[in-house]
Amino acid sequence: MSLAGKTLFITGASRGIGLAIALRAAREGANIVVAAKTAEAHPKLEGTIFTAADEIEKAGGKALALQVDIREDAAVEAAIAKAAQHFGGLDIVVNNASAINLAPVAALDMKRFDLMHQINARGTYLVSKCALPFLVKAANPHILMLSPPLDMKTKWFAGHTGYSMAKFGMSLVVLGLAGETKGRIGVNALWPRTTIATAAVKNILGGDALMRTSRTPEILADAAAMIFAKDGKTFSGNFLIDDTFMAAEGVSNFDRYRADPSQPLTPDFFVPDDVPAPACATYTPLKR
Repeated sequence: MSLAGKTLFITGASRGIGLAIALRAAREGANIVVAAKTAEAHPKLEGTIFTAADEIEKAGGKALALQVDIREDAAVEAAIAKAAQHFGGLDIVVNNASAINLAPVAALDMKRFDLMHQINARGTYLVSKCALPFLVKAANPHILMLSPPLDMKTKWFAGHTGYSMAKFGMSLVVLGLAGETKGRIGVNALWPRTTIATAAVKNILGGDALMRTSRTPEILADAAAMIFAKDGKTFSGNFLIDDTFMAAEGVSNFDRYRADPSQPLTPDFFVPDDVPAPACATYTPLKR
């Protein structure tokens, strides 16, 4: 199923994973709504809503750049309505925007705790809620969260409880909303097995060294496209790990997604122990 003519509303699409998903869809002729905060260049973060829109147009898609703070109810409601009006409807929502701070409980101030919950859990809830009236009119509607499986293990919380709560909050939206929209909208979660070479990984988690032991955002872009090709009315409520899902869909070459093929891969947070890497993935993880 082609994404040609489909309209995608992607939060945090000015860079990184969101932009990769946008460009992948654009190459099939999709309409992309770039919904993000960055309208002016940042010294440490490449990309704005306008540079992303330009890349999307050059890739073969149509773009609408909207500066949106997903913490603001009225702004989100207006942006989604404008997107649907501009492109004549809405087919897919990608909740990619996220905030991260890995401080432990004793060190995490409540301002940063609130920010993560406002963007990750509440923002995802709000964007999904506002999009529902438009998605139910689409032929094959999808909502995709870039969030982890609900694997309730101490190790996924200890050391960064605030972040984990906010990130799992996104996945709780999947769990509930998939049930509420069963048979009408595909609501799924997608999560990477390894760290992904993005600005967040470079600036917050581990610098250039971690970038080299990561996969590129294109693995999630390709996985997302495979999800959107599914019938949303029946494919819903899934918590997918990128390479496991893609291997089941027939992908056998994962080396092309390695940022540096000479380096082992760093496993991401939140990947359940009972979801092993597919044999074809040549996965030799570093120890955290």
